[in-house]
Amino acid sequence: MIALLPFEAHILVVDDDERIRKLLHKFLVKNGYWVSVAQDAGHARELLRSFKFDLIVLDVMMPGDDGISFTGELRQEILTPILLLTAKGESADRIAGFEAGADDYLAKPFEPKELLLRISAILRRVQRPKNEPDGPLFLSLGEITYDIERAELMKENDLVRLTTSEVALMRIFSSNLGIAISRKKLVEDLGKGKGLAQERAVDVQITRLRRKIELNPKEPRYLQTVRGSGYLLAPD
Repeated sequence: MIALLPFEAHILVVDDDERIRKLLHKFLVKNGYWVSVAQDAGHARELLRSFKFDLIVLDVMMPGDDGISFTGELRQEILTPILLLTAKGESADRIAGFEAGADDYLAKPFEPKELLLRISAILRRVQRPKNEPDGPLFLSLGEITYDIERAELMKENDLVRLTTSEVALMRIFSSNLGIAISRKKLVEDLGKGKGLAQERAVDVQITRLRRKIELNPKEPRYLQTVRGSGYLLAPD
């Protein structure tokens, strides 16, 4: 059994296949998680109105609202990490999932142990580090203020919602202000594995984050691209 976090995370599994729902429920409960299941997006909405979840495992290919469109809808309301499951494994599909706001992506068929490792990695990223490094408490990014300790992005008095992956990126950049970080290193730190497809997914995450912190995302002032080196965060 894989070691879990020091809390009993509540996971919502959304899949129209009853057999998969039962298998995932049994497997995740066996490994120490509290699990609820939903057969489609409508059922998931009902559960989300009643419970607070630590992670959503969401199938992409479902009747009615598919997983990617449902992810986009959820991202307008909640920050709960989302792991997409689908039979599609092409780069374009993975990128579409990340653009919608997913935190990770696992193609079917998959090894149950890999699912468990990815869930554990996502939940670890959500946790606030116990020992924060010395440094500024807030970063000024033009009209945007980033609270490092709370991992919150504010525009004037309005909270700018960040996905779990975006929070992880901001923590990485905040700990390395003015230092270029390679795409490969970002892939490793985000725990998404290795390979070109994953590096392109990091590019997508950077693009989405720029839309939230830059006045002109096409000409970034704060989250800069350093040719041949990667990306760096340069606050005011």
